[in-house]
Amino acid sequence: MASLPEHAQPGLFADSAETASLAGETPHYHGHRDRLRDKFAAAGGNALPDYELLELILFRAIPRRDVKPLAKALVARFGSFAEVLSAEPARLMEVPGVSAGVASDLKVIEAAGRRLAKGAIRERALLGSWSALLEYLRATMAFAPREEFRILFLDKRNHLIADEVQGHGTVDHTPVYPREVARRALELSATAIILAHNHPSGDPTPSSADVAMTREIMTVLTPLQIVVHDHVILGRNGHASLKGLKLI
Repeated sequence: MASLPEHAQPGLFADSAETASLAGETPHYHGHRDRLRDKFAAAGGNALPDYELLELILFRAIPRRDVKPLAKALVARFGSFAEVLSAEPARLMEVPGVSAGVASDLKVIEAAGRRLAKGAIRERALLGSWSALLEYLRATMAFAPREEFRILFLDKRNHLIADEVQGHGTVDHTPVYPREVARRALELSATAIILAHNHPSGDPTPSSADVAMTREIMTVLTPLQIVVHDHVILGRNGHASLKGLKLI
């Protein structure tokens, strides 16, 4: 039996269509893409496991290959669909089969998801749409590999004026300066703020340092008549509200 030319030998994520064509065979995944698209159209994204949702994205980035093994490898490596999208491009490209173009496409989907979640809270009074706020914060921060400290600045109607990341830190610490928080709130004429940061460990349980820092910010802002509505901590395993826990 004649062997394939050396340049056509399949690798882990080889071009299955080209290999099958050279061997005179129909690709084994023929029709799979249409079936998966039909499944998505009929039942929606919630009916698909994480790897199948990733496959739908990878179809366009990698048009002539069986992308199911790659989708499964990504979920196995990072843990979930959300964690794949949140991974840094360099880490994504450590997975065989992920090119710079594929990594870029995944980050575009992540950015689109964040923009969509932010749009859901922009014109609302945040205290009246807490579930939308939590969904936005989860999409934006919960799976980040390092700590981020975010402030949502609100007007007197509790509508969003600005959403800003005030600092990036290590895997377990972000420096926060209460007077800088106060300065920025005054610049924006904010009358209230919501604080948020993530715990890359996945556990959103607030630390004693989280509580102390929040109280220090409140001490600085109270004389300025700027209210701290809450401090929300995000993790892969959920969220914690310092106000809900009666810690502030």
